[in-house]
Amino acid sequence: MEKLNEDFIRKLSNKKKEPKWMLDFRLKAYHKFLELDNPSFGPDIDIDFDKIMYYKSDVSESYDDWSKVDKGIEKKFCDLGVIDAEKKYLGGVTNQYESEVVYHKNKFDSGVIFLSTDDALKKYPDLFKKYFNTLVKYDENKFTALNGALWSGGSFIYVPPYTKLDRPLQSYFRIESEALGQFERTIIIVDEHAELDYIEGCTARSYSSNSLHAGVVEIFVLNNARMRYSTIQNWSLDVYNLVTKRAIVYDDAKMEWVDGNIGSKVTMKYPSCILMGNNAVGNSISIAYAKEGQKLDAGAKMIHIGKNTKSNIVSKSIAKDGGIANYRGVSKIEESAINSKAVIKCDTLLLDDTSKSDTYPKNIVKNNTSTLEHEATVSKLKKEELFYLQSKGLSEERAVELLIMGFISDFKKELPMEYAVELNRLLNCR
Repeated sequence: MEKLNEDFIRKLSNKKKEPKWMLDFRLKAYHKFLELDNPSFGPDIDIDFDKIMYYKSDVSESYDDWSKVDKGIEKKFCDLGVIDAEKKYLGGVTNQYESEVVYHKNKFDSGVIFLSTDDALKKYPDLFKKYFNTLVKYDENKFTALNGALWSGGSFIYVPPYTKLDRPLQSYFRIESEALGQFERTIIIVDEHAELDYIEGCTARSYSSNSLHAGVVEIFVLNNARMRYSTIQNWSLDVYNLVTKRAIVYDDAKMEWVDGNIGSKVTMKYPSCILMGNNAVGNSISIAYAKEGQKLDAGAKMIHIGKNTKSNIVSKSIAKDGGIANYRGVSKIEESAINSKAVIKCDTLLLDDTSKSDTYPKNIVKNNTSTLEHEATVSKLKKEELFYLQSKGLSEERAVELLIMGFISDFKKELPMEYAVELNRLLNCR
């Protein structure tokens, strides 16, 4: 296993045939990674960086025909249901295996740019450079710096003005190797009056040693545009999932995060909206389901800057068998954001006496014409409800399942149908 150092980064950049400015950026990010400590909040992060494999790929290029993809890789994506979903309802897909995109297809021919981020750097260098590292800076924390140094794969999407895609685009990320680090970079630009639904899925095999997923997502929602980003991550219980996702939302535009966190050993993820434009809207609805050995620290951030902006955060946390599912979020209404409104609702369901959930909100209002509402509840499964359902002939397991599904019904309604079905399956495997 090669050690992470300047020589490794130079080899990676050379393998990808990148311009000098990208190599310089990677080296700058690497040195910042060495300087920074782990975050001072949230779960403990116990990663031996000398034992991570920072890049792995056995493919030389990606294909738009599954018959050309390695048969073993094709079977894995087939077993995950990804290939079937592409045929039924997706407008395009990017499938990443380990460190590189292995399959990519864009079914739209209306000027929509949808390709791997590596290919975007080569084919649209000016557009790429205009947006890359402008919303999530490499030096924000130790893991944005690590992503900056090592990023590989991910999706680059540009939707032209007045283009409304009638089918979602999807990316699926798979970690197959032990102790692998995956560092995809996703950049999405939804131009004026355009609309896009994007779906993300994530899985990994289980091993005894830890893997690391440290992705970065930058989204630009221009005037009067609409964007929805839906995620169901079901990483194995040896994965550290440390992701930075952020959108900037301009005049009369709307950004929606639909975020499901089922797997991983540790998750730290707070999808964010910067409501820059007047009348901009940001919504986030999420669930975190923590079981034994899991610490899920998730939530959302909404920063109001434009006038008459609105944000809504709905967080559902479930904990079982000693799992920890926390909400951590920020809602900040700046002085300039007059007549704005922020609403936060955090609900927690504890399935036993050994599990835990805490709420860590930071709510700030800097003008007297705006409002902020925050509601939080913590509850346990009620014995009376279980008894009632069991009296109707249901097993205890089935009764608990129905109560959980009712608890997360708001979240399920926001998911694409196929992902709602997948969520049911994952929760039923608890």
